[in-house]
Amino acid sequence: MALEPFHVNIDATRLELLHTRLRSTVWADELGDPGDDDWRYGVSGPYLRELVAYWLEEYDWRAQEAAINRWPQVRGEVDGVTLHAVHERGSGPDPLPLILTHGWPWTFWDFAAMIEPLAHPERFGGDPADAFDVVVPSLPGSVFSSPSRAGIGWQATAGLWVRLMDELGYRRFGAHGGDSGAFVTAQLAHEFADQVVGAHLTFPALIGADLTAITRADFEPDEVDFFDLQDLTPRNSTHFLTHIFEPQTLTWAMQDSPVGLAAWMLQRRRAWSHCGGDVERRFSKDELITGFALYWLTGSFGGSVRFYADSFGVPWTPAHDRRPPLEAPTGIAVFPHELAHVPRRLAEREANLVHWTRMETGGHFAPSEEPELLVEDLRAFFRPLRAGRRREVAG
Repeated sequence: MALEPFHVNIDATRLELLHTRLRSTVWADELGDPGDDDWRYGVSGPYLRELVAYWLEEYDWRAQEAAINRWPQVRGEVDGVTLHAVHERGSGPDPLPLILTHGWPWTFWDFAAMIEPLAHPERFGGDPADAFDVVVPSLPGSVFSSPSRAGIGWQATAGLWVRLMDELGYRRFGAHGGDSGAFVTAQLAHEFADQVVGAHLTFPALIGADLTAITRADFEPDEVDFFDLQDLTPRNSTHFLTHIFEPQTLTWAMQDSPVGLAAWMLQRRRAWSHCGGDVERRFSKDELITGFALYWLTGSFGGSVRFYADSFGVPWTPAHDRRPPLEAPTGIAVFPHELAHVPRRLAEREANLVHWTRMETGGHFAPSEEPELLVEDLRAFFRPLRAGRRREVAG
């Protein structure tokens, strides 16, 4: 099946079922004191009840659906896998194709605020020469993409992205990713360096290195502050082993209960963003709920967490032994409250590092926390690489 135009249109009966499930939630007893809102044991009951009440009484899915449908989308089978993507062609005579890859509990819609500035910089006071043809796919198993076979993790996804971009008419393109999307992007830079103009990361997915072996002593004095900002307690990885070893067990609960799904994802939004404990400093209620709803309405929570099993439950298999592993020109935007940081000298050893930016604010969800900073960093990273691409075409 070839890629075809796609519009989001969730069936009304599915929305009615969602509202029925929300209204009939069986609320659990809380471990803390009544009204306790300090999140010591996980998601706060008072806040979760407030969010669900808003979901029922004020949230408008159809308005969010219309916002998504503002952008042209495609969906179809690529190498036996159904893939969905936003595809917005950029302004100017020579926009650079750019694929943006999300992670979990993200969706493609975490890039919503970046699509127009990247594709049409002149609308925001920018230079049309910085324009991109923007492609934002849903990861296999997530939302409007669906896996049709086992074993599709970040290594296999990189190959799917190459074929997706070819279907869209692009042989050479740039790539960006965060969270597990950073690993997809790193694999592109490793395995498909001849087709990747440049690879830009917000999570330091140095796939040839053991990131767990990094210590404070590995950092230079002028960068050790970022190491100290990391939360190295187990709370930031409680999801990880469950997603790898029991994704289906978790899926039974989360797909049955939209409130349970919301709580599981909400905890990560709060813990991993630069929000100081107030999740709505970074995400509005509408933004949070749209993320939850996209997974529940499409029945894709299970596929999204199985991606962990197929990604991190198996060893990485290098495509070659050349050094550095990330051969394509690589840029890293270092957001202070990202989940992990690496020393710059390690990045220089493991990647063809040509761009490194220290940000002053922002966390794990950079595209939705600090879209303007990330847009500008992508423009800066790709400017010199565009010049090289033009010389290749002219030659």
